[in-house]
Amino acid sequence: MTKYIREDEISNDNMLEIGRDVREGKIVVFKTDTVYGIGTNAFDYDACKKVYEIKGRPEQKPLCVLVSDMLMLDSMVDCISSIEKKLIDAFWPGPLTIKFRKKEGVLPDLISAGDEFVRIRLLDEGIAYNIIKASGVPIVAPSANITGNPTGIKIANILSELNGKVDYILDSGDVSSDVTSTIVEVVGEEVIIIREGKIKKEEIDEVLANN
Repeated sequence: MTKYIREDEISNDNMLEIGRDVREGKIVVFKTDTVYGIGTNAFDYDACKKVYEIKGRPEQKPLCVLVSDMLMLDSMVDCISSIEKKLIDAFWPGPLTIKFRKKEGVLPDLISAGDEFVRIRLLDEGIAYNIIKASGVPIVAPSANITGNPTGIKIANILSELNGKVDYILDSGDVSSDVTSTIVEVVGEEVIIIREGKIKKEEIDEVLANN
């Protein structure tokens, strides 16, 4: 059975319970810094596989991972290049997802669709951030919708699609925009935009031009 809680009714005890459950592999719907996400412990293979199954998401599509601090990032990535560092300094915390080379044996290969990279974004506020802090683990966070349906921004749609399939739905109200995070990859000296979202190419180009 899904536990439905409005964000303004979440107590400290609730958050501790949610954090513990996420750490143990429970599935939670929550608002991110962009749209609603459906998430769980990024270290837990079975829980991440369940997210794919609930969404009907092809396993060839990687999952984004949310972190709450740089230590959490460092635990998962092999190295951070000077250009990646420049992007981090300019846009984190915020809606820029960066594709890093991951450390071996830390994250399930499932969430990176079997390749050697992982897509990560850092938050420092909001309900998703609170879940990461309470759980002590990074969380995966694809959009909270069945694959092929509209992105999860309307709580009524989310309840219709996911109630009974997840462990928690945390209601922060409707989101006004379905624009998601921008996803980039650094190849050599070049920043390749995989998906343009809230952060525009011009903003990235401006940062890179200011050496």
